[in-house]
Amino acid sequence: MNGELLAVFEYLERERGISRDDLIEAVQSSLVSAARRIAGATANVTVRIDRETGAIRGFVERKVVETVTIPDDEIALDAARKVNPEAKVGDVIRREISAKGLGRIAAQTAKQVIIQRIRDAEHKIIFSEYKDRVGELLSTVVRRYERGDVILDLGKAEAKLPSSEQCPREGYGIGRRLKVYVVDVRETSKGPEIIVSRSHNELVRKLFELEVPEILEGTVRIDGISRDPGFRTKIAVSTTTEKVDPVGACVGMRGARVKDVVRELNGERVDIVRWSEDPVVFITNALSPARPREIKITGEREAEIIVDDDQFALALGKKGQGIRLVADLTGWRVDIKRASDREREEREAGVPVSDLPGLGRKVVAALAKAGYGALGDLRRATVGDLVKLPGIGDRTAEKIVRSAAEYRIEPPEETVPETAPAAEPAADAAPGEEPVGAHEAAEERRPPEEAAVEEGPEAAEPATGEGPEQTGEAGPEDQPPGGEGAEETAEEAGEEPPPEGEAERQ
Repeated sequence: MNGELLAVFEYLERERGISRDDLIEAVQSSLVSAARRIAGATANVTVRIDRETGAIRGFVERKVVETVTIPDDEIALDAARKVNPEAKVGDVIRREISAKGLGRIAAQTAKQVIIQRIRDAEHKIIFSEYKDRVGELLSTVVRRYERGDVILDLGKAEAKLPSSEQCPREGYGIGRRLKVYVVDVRETSKGPEIIVSRSHNELVRKLFELEVPEILEGTVRIDGISRDPGFRTKIAVSTTTEKVDPVGACVGMRGARVKDVVRELNGERVDIVRWSEDPVVFITNALSPARPREIKITGEREAEIIVDDDQFALALGKKGQGIRLVADLTGWRVDIKRASDREREEREAGVPVSDLPGLGRKVVAALAKAGYGALGDLRRATVGDLVKLPGIGDRTAEKIVRSAAEYRIEPPEETVPETAPAAEPAADAAPGEEPVGAHEAAEERRPPEEAAVEEGPEAAEPATGEGPEQTGEAGPEDQPPGGEGAEETAEEAGEEPPPEGEAERQ
C-alpha cells in the first residue's frame, strides 16, 4: 500500500499539477484526525509518512502522572514504567499506534484526501483559466436546468446562465449550441462559478467582431450599442478612413455579415446607423428608418423631435421601444411630437390667459403682470413659480397649471368643395320627352365609335376614299328592311304620315 500511495502522489503531481509535498501534508493531517478515533478524541497524536519508502507511522504521547485524571493525555506511573523502566512523574511516554488499525484508517483517509485535493486543484485550475476571460465570447452547449438557471457545458468546466441574463423570447433546449458573454468569474464554497449572459449589450459587439474583420483591425469602430434583448438592437458605427463605409462593412455583401449576427441572436432585429459628432445628424440617423421633419436642441443634451403624423408610429415603436433605443444610443433625452401637435401648440401659445376657463380677473391680472399673459408663457411655469405671485395659493396654482395643460384649440373645420348640381329637365319639357340639352350631353359622353355609327355609313367610312370593309356579316345599317333604297321615309316619298291612332293599330 505504501508504494502504491507514493505512485499515486507522483502521478497526480505529473498529470494534475498537484504538489507531492502538499499531498503528503494533507494525508498526514487527515490521518491525525482519524487516529484520534483509536487513541482518544483529545490525545496528542502525530503521524509521519516517509517520503522515500511511503511508510506510515503514528504515535500517541501521554504525560506520566501518579493519578490519572485525563485518560487520553495522561498515563499512570506504573503503566509508564512497563514501557520505559526509567520513567518518572512528569515524563512523556510515546507509544506507537497499531500498524493494522492505522493502515486501514490510512487507506480510507488517503482516498478521501486525494479526491478532495483533486477537486480543489481542478477548481484552482478552472478559476485561474477563466478569471482573465471576463468580457470574452465563449461557445457553449446547454446541459441542464437548475431553478430557472441554465447550466452550460464549457468542456472542462460549467457556466451558469441566470434567468436575469436570459433573453425573454429565446428557448434553451438541451444540446443547443450558444455563444455567450462572460460577465463574471468568482470563487464559491462549491468551486469557481462562471456567470455568462445572452442579454448583455457587449454580446452584440463581440458577435460583430467575429463577423467584421475591419472592427478587429480598427478601421471600423462601434461607438454605441442600445438593446432591447430579444426584440431589437441599434448600434452606431464610425470609421477611421473615408475609404471604408462603416455601415456597409457591418452589413456585408447582400447582408451576409449582419444575417449571421441576427441568426445567432435568434432573429433579433439589428439596426446599424452611422455615428456623428453633430447631435442633430446622429439623432436623425438613430431614428432610421423613420424620417424626422425637424430636430431642435432644447437644453443640455435634450432635444425635441418633430415627425410627420404618418411617421410618428414608426419612430415611436411598439410601446415606445424605438424612441427608448434612440435615447439610450445617443445619450440624449429626447421628446417626440407629431407635426400636427406642434402646430397646434404654436397656435395655442398666443392665446391670451384670459381665455382659459375658470380664471378670475384678479388672477388673470396677476399673471399678466408677472409676464404670463399668453398661454405659451404660462405653460412654461411651474406650481412653485405661480405660488410666489400675490393672491395665488397652492390650490389655485395647481388649477392654473392643469387648465393650461388641458386647454385645446378646436381644429379648423375642413371645407368640402362644392360639386356642380345635376342638370334639371327644362320647364317646358313634356313628360316622356327628352330634356333640352340632354341629347348634347349624351353625345359628349358617348364613345366616338357609337357617334360615328349613328351618323350613318357615310360618316363612318374612312377618309381614304375606299368603301367600308366587308366582314361577311350584315348589320342593320347594311340591310335595312325592304331592301336597297328602302331608307326613304314617308315624307321623302311625298306621302302623308298616317294618323296617330292608325299608326298605333298598325
